[in-house]
This record gives sequence, C-alpha cells and structure tokens, in this order.
Amino acid sequence: MDAVFVASDLRAAGALEVLRGDGRRVPEDVAVGGFDDSAVAGRCRPALTTIRRPLSRISGEMARLLLAMIDGDSPAGMILPTVLVRRESA
Repeated sequence: MDAVFVASDLRAAGALEVLRGDGRRVPEDVAVGGFDDSAVAGRCRPALTTIRRPLSRISGEMARLLLAMIDGDSPAGMILPTVLVRRESA
C-alpha cells in the first residue's frame, strides 16, 4: 500500500494513528490524504494533505437551487472548484 485517501480529515487522523501503531512512517512508507481541510488537518503530525471545498459557496448554491426547484425549475447539477492543500503527509 503506497497511499490512503480518507473521506474526512478526522478519519484520516485516525488512519495516521493506525499506521503509526503498525510501524509505518508517513509519508515515507505510506502517503495519507484527507478531505475537508478542517482544523484537525493542520494539527496532525505530520500535517495532513487534504482537499478544501468552498463550503460557503456550496451552501449558497444549494439554497439557490432548492428555491428554484420550489418555483418549478428542473433539478440542476453543478461542479464547484476544490483545492488540493499539500502538507507533510503526502
């Protein structure tokens, strides 16, 4: 196993602990990545590489699309930009 990508930073922090307990070094032996860019990501050792998503824009677009559907518009999809935040774990 070369790398682990975990669905949240909190779970990725747990993966760091499990890997450390198994004697594996991060990132030398296994790279670890998370998702959310939460405060946990910066406090992990090593600091966690993660994906940042635009939460305030997601919330605003979700409300706008919901109101449009209430007004009779068809459901719509949208792709919003994300950012890879490189830190020490990958």
